[in-house]
Amino acid sequence: MEEIGVRELRQHASRYLARVEAGEVLGVTSNGRLVARLVPVQAATRTRESLIGSGALIPARRPQNLFDTIAVTPARARTRTLTDILMEMRNAQ
Repeated sequence: MEEIGVRELRQHASRYLARVEAGEVLGVTSNGRLVARLVPVQAATRTRESLIGSGALIPARRPQNLFDTIAVTPARARTRTLTDILMEMRNAQ
C-alpha cells in the first residue's frame, strides 16, 4: 500500500481517486502518521458482506432514519423529548 500525504492528496486528488477506482489501496498520512485508507467501493462492500457472512456484523432488521419517525417541531412545542421517543423505540424492539 502506497502512502501519500494529505497535502499531496489535496493537490492531486483526481489522479489518486482514479488509481483507487482502478482497484489500488492508498494510505493517507498526516505528519507522517497513517490516518486513513482510500479503498475502492467494491472492496468496502465485500468487506461488509464478509463480516455479515462470518457473523461478526449483524445488519439492522429494520433500517430506518430516526428523523423519518419524528415530526420536526420547535422544542417548546414538543410534548415528549427525543430521549423519551428513543427509549420507546428501544423498548418496542
